Amino acid sequence: MPAEAPPSLRAIAERVERRLDSFLTPELDRWAGFDPDLVDPMAEIRRLVLLGGKRLRPAFCHWGFVGAGGDPDHPMVVDAGAAFELMHAFALFHDDVMDDADSRRGQPTTHAVFTDRHLEAGWRGDARRFGDGIAILIGDLAFVYSDQLMAGANPTAWRIWNELRIELNVGQVLDVLGSVRGVRDVAQSERICRYKSGKYTIERPLHLGAALAAPDRFDEIAPALSAFGLPLGDAFQMRDDVMGAFGDTTVTGKPVGGDLREGKPTPLLARARRGASAAQLAVLDRVGDPDLTDHDVAGIQAVIVDTGALADLEASIDRLTSEAVTALAVMPIDAAARHELALLADFVSNREV
Repeated sequence: MPAEAPPSLRAIAERVERRLDSFLTPELDRWAGFDPDLVDPMAEIRRLVLLGGKRLRPAFCHWGFVGAGGDPDHPMVVDAGAAFELMHAFALFHDDVMDDADSRRGQPTTHAVFTDRHLEAGWRGDARRFGDGIAILIGDLAFVYSDQLMAGANPTAWRIWNELRIELNVGQVLDVLGSVRGVRDVAQSERICRYKSGKYTIERPLHLGAALAAPDRFDEIAPALSAFGLPLGDAFQMRDDVMGAFGDTTVTGKPVGGDLREGKPTPLLARARRGASAAQLAVLDRVGDPDLTDHDVAGIQAVIVDTGALADLEASIDRLTSEAVTALAVMPIDAAARHELALLADFVSNREV
């Protein structure tokens, strides 16, 4: 049964959104005054980060901070949460270009917006290359702004911040290579998922929060945070894989079967191929075709179900979540943080968005 977001997640999200607004608005005004051509590109950053999103990374960072003894009202943890959202936006701007995605959070993607603008204006050169280039540059700006919000962090926190960004980009490289090579090995697809999303969504935000609050005790706390964060991060990405193959567009804001058209190297597809007959493999061979019709997608979905891959992945999500909750029970952190992390664990594993 789908889980509801804990009330604390909304409260943390609202604080982070206010900080993003107060940080980005002066920047937009500053660059608009410099050159009017910068108004719309800069506004895309604000549009994406304030359009929606679960704000999970700020939440895990917040409870890692509080769990390690930090003051929940300290402005640094709010800045770190806003930095996570801008860093995530950087990844989304680039990811949408790499995936040639038309929509994000129910709205047109940035590269599509600027491609259309080029076509409407009749500008010189290739419209698609222009749209992609602008989106990449906007993503780069979001990346720089995320660093600005981390300016007051201590050296231990900076080490974690840099490591998580390396891991994110390594995961993206592996994801792109896995897509074009048709990687369908279960172990390899799970490793890609851990590095492209799971670690930087849960484990590393917990680490960063703890490092901000208690850098002198970080090495003592970090293993316990990882024992919770790594399996839960894997479960989080597996749930994303289910939504990427079966999700409702009206709920997720993404096209139905998007991962199937893109040929993403997901643990779900790896499991399906492992258990498929020759006839079912022929259907699964269509994965990665961007011209799949809705009927084609439905046929692939049926094979995923019939091979037992969906049920097996759901069982893995349950097992990993249980492993994380077991680790949480003995984690040496504040009791209130432990309670909130348990609520978040249930949400990330059983959500529909």
